[in-house]
Amino acid sequence: MTFAQSFRRDWLSNIRGDILSGLVVALALIPEAIGFSIIAGVDPKVGLYASVIIAITISFAGGRPAMVSAATAATAVLFGTLVREHGLDYLLAASILAGLIQIVAGWLRVGAVMRFVSRSVMTGFVNALAILIFMAQLPELIGVSWQTYAMIAGGLAIIYLFPRLTRVVPSPLVCILVLTALALMFNIDTRNVADLGALPNALPALLLPNVPLNFETLMIILPTSVAVAAVGLLESLLTASIVDQMTDSSSNKNRESVGQGIANIASGLFGGMAGCAMIGQSVINVKSGGRTRLSTFAAGAILLFLLLVLGDWVGMIPMPALVAIMIMVSVGTFSWSSLRDLAHHPRRSSIVMLATVITVVGTHNLALGVGVGVLLSGIFFAWKVAQIFRVTTTLSDGVRSYRVEGQLFFASAEDFLAALDFTEPVGTVRIDLTEAHLWDLTGVQAIDMAVLKFRRAGAAVEVIGLNEASATIMDKLAEHDRPGAMERMLGH
Repeated sequence: MTFAQSFRRDWLSNIRGDILSGLVVALALIPEAIGFSIIAGVDPKVGLYASVIIAITISFAGGRPAMVSAATAATAVLFGTLVREHGLDYLLAASILAGLIQIVAGWLRVGAVMRFVSRSVMTGFVNALAILIFMAQLPELIGVSWQTYAMIAGGLAIIYLFPRLTRVVPSPLVCILVLTALALMFNIDTRNVADLGALPNALPALLLPNVPLNFETLMIILPTSVAVAAVGLLESLLTASIVDQMTDSSSNKNRESVGQGIANIASGLFGGMAGCAMIGQSVINVKSGGRTRLSTFAAGAILLFLLLVLGDWVGMIPMPALVAIMIMVSVGTFSWSSLRDLAHHPRRSSIVMLATVITVVGTHNLALGVGVGVLLSGIFFAWKVAQIFRVTTTLSDGVRSYRVEGQLFFASAEDFLAALDFTEPVGTVRIDLTEAHLWDLTGVQAIDMAVLKFRRAGAAVEVIGLNEASATIMDKLAEHDRPGAMERMLGH
């Protein structure tokens, strides 16, 4: 594919849909960016500038077209302590360092780790995010006037019913325009965007962090930067996989990692905090018709235009319009079929999914929740593989043969040793590994232990049938034919 063809595909193949979806995303980004700034303990413009710069930068540098990256709660919450103890400049420095870490991670092809995230973990991640998105709207739903509830209900009606008339204009955009017009015409008493904080009225300027360039500064920002880089990459790569599924397309996860790093460095240099992909905004973008890099660029560029030129009008947008959109995102993001699947999916898969949801919702820590899910998936997988293991034995002409079938590793090594009779008075023992495979040091040590125990009992031992991979790991790690092995292994 030539550069011109690639450019047309990535930027010009869906112009109208991308610009309209970018407008919807830009409007929805404003209250979230302000809220994330409050979480981090900084001025609202820090989150808004970050959203503009990250969205525009990632549209060029990222690996997943139509995915929206900006300031997020997942990274904002990690900056709180650093800002309270050291100030804004250290946040900017930490953002730049987090970006550098993400670039290195991309060069090291960290995107490959996504293969270890099971479908159950992905489903749990999506469901947990849907719940968190809805919970984030609760302050706008509790203790408000009946007019607010009426506007939210009306907004949801527009979002779900308007597409039956036409899909030329995204229904979330229609929701914003109609509810804003109604709020202004009838002077409805409800919160609006301006109530969240002052909007910036100037372009972001290059702002080098005013911190000492020494080892002490590095030690102050490094823990935060590592955490931000890890959480940002995790959320971005998982969101990329979700958008892949929604659009039936693929993306370059390693390029996405590098792109996120470049975007966060740019954000830190222009007065913004580090961020990552946003599943909620990405879903809004895709559902509103966004498909190419232009949609992400449009979101950032239109957000900047709205802040600088139409700031007063943007401030009049009623919060019920944006709450209705986020409720739509929450409902659309949640995998409702996963509730039905609980009845007939394997119990272990359901436990992994529920554990991921409970951990993320309980801690508001996406990385921790996914980590718990991946850990449980690994444990359940190892347990299942260990069950598909058996040792059969025969005795012929004074030769005791043990035929091992299955995977010999840390979870099955104990069963292997338990199947051997070290007290039987035989002259020769043959351990046949033709139908087995050695995976790790524990498996090799189990073979070592068996050989040395049989030798101590006076039997000659033959280990046969090793495949090439098993023979390689045995040659590298086995001890039973090395001097002093008996004393080391058996404690004599």
